[in-house]
Amino acid sequence: MTFSCCFGRSDLLETGVREEIMEKEAGLVRAKSDQILAEEIAAAAATTKSPASSDPGQGGSVEQSGLLSRKYSRTMTPPSPGRSRSSRHTHMRKSRSGQLRLDPDDASSAALSRASSASLGLSFSMTGYIMPPDDVADSKPFSDQEDDEIPDDLEAGARRKLEAEPTMPIYLKFTDVTYKVILKGIAKYEEKEILHGISGSAHPGEVLALMGPSGSGKTTLLNVLGGRLNQPTLEGSITYNDMPYSKFLKSRIGFVTQDDVLFPHLTVRETLTYAALLRLPKTLKRKEKEKRALDIISELGLERCQDTIIGGSFVRGVSGGERKRVCIGNEIIINPSLLLLDEPTSGLDSTTALRIIQMLQDIAEAGKTVITTIHQPSSRLFHKFDKLILLGKKNLLYYGQASEAMLYFSSIGCAPLIAMNPAEFLLDLANGNLNDVTIPSELEDKVETDRSKPDAPKGKPSPAAIHEYLVEAYESRVAEKEKNNIMVPLPISEEDKLKLAYPRREWGATWCQQYSVLFWRGIKERKHDYFSKLRISQVIITSVILGLLWWKSDSHTREGMQDQIGLLFFLAVFWGFLPVFSAIFTFPQERSMLKKERAADMYRLSAYFFARMTSDLPLDLLLPVISISIVYFMTGLKQNPEAFFLTVLTIFLEIVAAQGFGLAIGASLMDVKKATTAASVTVMAFMLAGGYFVNRVPIFISWLRYLSFNYHTYKLLLKVQYEDVTHRMPTMKINNEWVEVGALLSMVFGYRVLAYIALRNMKSSS
Repeated sequence: MTFSCCFGRSDLLETGVREEIMEKEAGLVRAKSDQILAEEIAAAAATTKSPASSDPGQGGSVEQSGLLSRKYSRTMTPPSPGRSRSSRHTHMRKSRSGQLRLDPDDASSAALSRASSASLGLSFSMTGYIMPPDDVADSKPFSDQEDDEIPDDLEAGARRKLEAEPTMPIYLKFTDVTYKVILKGIAKYEEKEILHGISGSAHPGEVLALMGPSGSGKTTLLNVLGGRLNQPTLEGSITYNDMPYSKFLKSRIGFVTQDDVLFPHLTVRETLTYAALLRLPKTLKRKEKEKRALDIISELGLERCQDTIIGGSFVRGVSGGERKRVCIGNEIIINPSLLLLDEPTSGLDSTTALRIIQMLQDIAEAGKTVITTIHQPSSRLFHKFDKLILLGKKNLLYYGQASEAMLYFSSIGCAPLIAMNPAEFLLDLANGNLNDVTIPSELEDKVETDRSKPDAPKGKPSPAAIHEYLVEAYESRVAEKEKNNIMVPLPISEEDKLKLAYPRREWGATWCQQYSVLFWRGIKERKHDYFSKLRISQVIITSVILGLLWWKSDSHTREGMQDQIGLLFFLAVFWGFLPVFSAIFTFPQERSMLKKERAADMYRLSAYFFARMTSDLPLDLLLPVISISIVYFMTGLKQNPEAFFLTVLTIFLEIVAAQGFGLAIGASLMDVKKATTAASVTVMAFMLAGGYFVNRVPIFISWLRYLSFNYHTYKLLLKVQYEDVTHRMPTMKINNEWVEVGALLSMVFGYRVLAYIALRNMKSSS
């Protein structure tokens, strides 16, 4: 016990002595380091103050530099050399750089900060931590610019600044824009006002944001400004460089719709290349247009996915952010002077949305006019807009600088009680929601007055009262002043104004070039549907079943001939039924794409129609040849090369005629359900009147069989297999086969003419 106690006391004494020695050494080191740091700070302060005292005029330049706009101050700030965005210990660099950012006039606070950082460094060294050399060389003073940096998109590669080429500037002005739609009621037509008295302007170099709750008229206003709603119910003045809208502007305006309307089976490179071939001027060669598409891919950061298909609802493809960038690339490929976008950030995460808005800023800085609708942006996105239009229930609640919106609403008594996103605050006001917002005295007085009424509701002002107050406040305080600012003469020459007054449209390619591009685009897009596993399996399995059921049938006997006649009629019905129900979906499914591309004047309607018709022919021929080859030789039909090729030609003629019929129905109705119902009834009537079920048709309905492609195909197949069957089937007279051929050819062209007329009417009505 004695020895153990002695040993314990000696250990405690040694430990205490050791700790006391370490504390003294650490104190000496800290004192020495503080002394060195104080000397360094004094020298740095003297060096910093000497230039300022020698040149007092620099203070004014600093103040003037603070007046620079947000985006120019951002572009003029040079990056720190050697800085890596993916380096490690970023949080430690920020803390150290934040401590090193000192005010030379406050030496005491500087000494304290440096001393604390020195002690932090000493503690790191005592624990064995050594700052990596990369971090030492990579350290950068902290600045507000770092908040605007956008993280890299790992899928798209490092972000690069979009370099847009200079183009003719467009100054857009609109005053007192009012738009109504006519609704068909039960007994009469009613008018509904969508926009009422909207005024504003957008100049080159600016990003104008249209904000408001759902149903406030944002998309309608964007369509009106883009020249896509030219109806008698549109009132007000809309000018482009003080000139009205003309067809020439279609080649100067880019319009990105809210829905990503793209072909799902085309790759990113193919999509942008076809857009370049169709939209860029005819003066450029094909290689120059293709190079322009590759440049857009590089500028938008789409190199890694350029060979990936776009994808859709049932096909996996690129991500949502990449799809949106492809849509924007489709429009900026023509270097537009005015770019309109309908909710480009909807459905995207905050980082991708920030990249999109930053891209729009880069486009605007090149002298373009950018207008975009946006639903509910984050605070970072909101502060990147130059101008703002706030809509609420068809009325204008605010127009002006986005940075002054909060000041304006505070001046009319609506200020947030808590810190919140400015966009969220503005949307709450537009919806008539005053939660966590101060209530203006005028509204409070009105509420008190209404409370005296017996049937008045108790509590806060109603959304209708809030909306009425906001509209009256804007019209009485700001509207007249902003209209006067809009009417200020523009700094543009008369020559630039007259350029926009050119009445004729400009096509990017000749008719033959448009036809060629659309032909090959159609084949690339639809070959996946035509040669899908499901479709090939359907045709082959049906053909094998037919071959097994009619295996080696004998036409020399009456029973065998009756069996073969049933087979021929089934072939006429099957290859008339299948093309009809494939073709009726063509124009209804491509309606949105057709309207989008025709609104941008990408091609003539006739070039699209002929390319659409001819690109289907090679795809429609392959599967019928395979099917007829299987059925023909398994069922023992006429073993003659001439009979075989005539049978294939007859089936192919029917397919083209039936396809034209389906196109005519689809183009006329433009609704899949209606077209399917109409095609089902019509094809059933054609089948019943085809000459197999009923031979003696009443004379008052006998005309129906002459409209049936099944009837004419059935007669031709009988003529090919049995040259003279009149003595065996007196009711089926086939004296001249050219009559049947002429009937089918007239259907081939007649139905397509009807489809083209229907498409023309759809364009004029839209």
